[in-house]
Amino acid sequence: MEKMARVTTALGGNTLTGRTMYCHLDAPANAISVCRDAAQVVVAGRNIFKIYAIEEEQFVEKLNLRVGRKPSLNFSCADVVWHQMDENLLATAATNGVVVTWNLGKPSRNKQDQLFTEHKRTVNKVCFHPTEAYMLLSGSQDGYMKCFDLRKKDSVSTFSGQSESVRDVQFSIRDYFTFAATFENGNVQLWDIRRPDRYERMFTAHNGPVFCCDWHPEDRGWLATGGRDKMVKVWDMNTNRAKEIYCVQSIASVARVKWRPECKHHLATCSMMVDHNIYVWDVRRPYIPSAMFEEHRDVTTGIVWRHLHDPYFLLSGSKDSTLYQHIFKDASQPIERANPEGLCYGLFGDLAFAAKESLVTVDSNRKPYPGDRRHPIFFKRKLDPTEQFESVSSSALSVFETEPDSSSMGWFVDTARRYALAGRSLAELCDHNAKVAKELSRNQVAQTWTMLRIIYCSPGTMPSANLNHSIGKGSTSLPLMNSFSLKDMASGMGSEARLDWSKGENRSENLLLDSSTTLITNDENEETEGSDVPADYLLGDVEGDEDELYLMDHENAHTEEPEYVLPQEAFPLRHEIVDNPSGPDHLQDKADSPHVSGNEAETVSLTPVESFSLISISHTLYESRLPPDFFSALVRDMLRFYAEQGDVQMAVSVLIVLGERIRKEIDEQTQEHWYTSYIDLLQRFRLWNISNQVIKLSTCRAITCLNQASTTLHVNCSNCKRPMSNKGWICDRCRQCASTCAVCHHVVKGLFVWCQGCSHGGHLQHILKWLESSTHCPAGCGHLCEYT
Repeated sequence: MEKMARVTTALGGNTLTGRTMYCHLDAPANAISVCRDAAQVVVAGRNIFKIYAIEEEQFVEKLNLRVGRKPSLNFSCADVVWHQMDENLLATAATNGVVVTWNLGKPSRNKQDQLFTEHKRTVNKVCFHPTEAYMLLSGSQDGYMKCFDLRKKDSVSTFSGQSESVRDVQFSIRDYFTFAATFENGNVQLWDIRRPDRYERMFTAHNGPVFCCDWHPEDRGWLATGGRDKMVKVWDMNTNRAKEIYCVQSIASVARVKWRPECKHHLATCSMMVDHNIYVWDVRRPYIPSAMFEEHRDVTTGIVWRHLHDPYFLLSGSKDSTLYQHIFKDASQPIERANPEGLCYGLFGDLAFAAKESLVTVDSNRKPYPGDRRHPIFFKRKLDPTEQFESVSSSALSVFETEPDSSSMGWFVDTARRYALAGRSLAELCDHNAKVAKELSRNQVAQTWTMLRIIYCSPGTMPSANLNHSIGKGSTSLPLMNSFSLKDMASGMGSEARLDWSKGENRSENLLLDSSTTLITNDENEETEGSDVPADYLLGDVEGDEDELYLMDHENAHTEEPEYVLPQEAFPLRHEIVDNPSGPDHLQDKADSPHVSGNEAETVSLTPVESFSLISISHTLYESRLPPDFFSALVRDMLRFYAEQGDVQMAVSVLIVLGERIRKEIDEQTQEHWYTSYIDLLQRFRLWNISNQVIKLSTCRAITCLNQASTTLHVNCSNCKRPMSNKGWICDRCRQCASTCAVCHHVVKGLFVWCQGCSHGGHLQHILKWLESSTHCPAGCGHLCEYT
């Protein structure tokens, strides 16, 4: 503490002098409040209620208000406030629902003055009127606010927010009759103490509970609110509707907010959990605090500026059972640890760079960039001599524009609009998307869709052109006459039950099949839909014809793969072929004979009459060894490749089309990241319908809920055509019912249906019954209405 700065402030006839200091408390503090002359502070909590004198070097305990052998729950305080007009008057909010006032001028040890027991649940907040000596306001967990006259035994007014619990109440400093109340449902209400029957104004301030609020000490219309959504918002209440003018984003729920004296745009906040620090924000720079106090080791529960006109002394209490006085000069400066440069890449390729003005120098030897618009835009701020921190005084922004057609994203938009993601079979989806990618000159993507179709779809559904195998340009078609039976093959091959792929070295690479013939002629062994394609025989493009499928060159097959073995029951047994049963034996003998050359063996094996379906054999082998799951790892790596290249469109599209076939191979967090990135791109290009379709087709729980949240229905009055500003059935402008049934002429309070042509409508059942007998609008406008 010896190194801390010492500050002296002259305030009229008083002088505030002190340094950063602290004292240990007997128990955790829930709230603190300071007296009018800034000489004393009261600390209240569940097991503590004491008054400390603030001296130059330390805190000195002056009075313990918890007296008696068995203190009651009236001493267990959730909040405390010190009257700013009477230095002997305190008020506390007890956890048992009692509001207690304390008179420090009493000569006895027990300073308790009055008890108000009208609240049924915990009182969260108490507040004295800033100028009225006997007026006290309370807000409770029971949803009610009560105004007490300290000269009477009971409350004089009860205000019902018709909502959940009240978290904070604050009298306006500049408006005598107005106070603000915050609620757990996110609403803020403004009340006139003369009208307890209805609030003057209500608006939704936060997404979740609003824990605190504070009126600006100088500008009568500014109200700061803090909530569980980690935001501090400043509202201008001078307009007809509350207008949000500033929003500060913090890293944790905001439990307390206090405007800094003599600094119009500064306020202090502390968190309800997780974050133990106290931040002082300049609302004009909402992303980084101006100052930060890091002394507490547990949650800070109360903050208060020591004097109404002194911006340098801040008092705080915490769950770590300490009371601190913070000096503003000793606060850390997050701006010093922040990166002074910023870089942003625009959606259409523009590049923006911001830095301190002193870092941006003009290089005379620099060659001009073709699209360079290097005219720095300076954001200058004049230095304030009273400002504690001299941060970046000015900055420069440089924008580098790309050429108009150099990085066009038209392909992204066209692909998103033309892709088919659902509603057809997998084969049709892959074929369609491959065609779209091909037309947009995205050949790699088109080839990927084709390969996915081959891996996951049945060959029986493939076009006939895809089954043609070519020996050469001058070759002729060799129709497959019959498929041999397993018995014939076994007898012809003798004890040799293995298919030796090395004997195919001298065979022709390609075998042409007549497109008019079927793959297998026997109806009993037709390929069923959903079976796997023999991808062993499929390679890439040859001479630009991507539709031709070729036999794989097994010379280049992986050496570590074992030989293919014919199973005992590879396919159902067929009837015996009686035309020439010795054909396969003859072929096998000649092919295995060492006296026959390879060319001769090749010629014999391709005899049309006695040929057998090599593809059907290999297809059976493939089915027994390489199911679609065999390629799951490869497809997963392919999706990651596209995502890493920045093409999340391809990754998400394949993820949706393949569905459960591949989804289990990719972790949920990665899928959510891909979906979020793709949806963000779609929305930037205003492809709202496609974005909604992607959200609908997603199976990630975090994504499917996106179109179920933050949905707002804007309702206009059917009479004056103006927006409905208040909740209810009566327009606050023309005082007419907004939604009246055109059939029964009563107010529609449930399901409402209307015609998009004439805007008339009513109860769903009434309109349906009307349209059964008439096609004209029941309102008599003459429009032909139709219910779809």
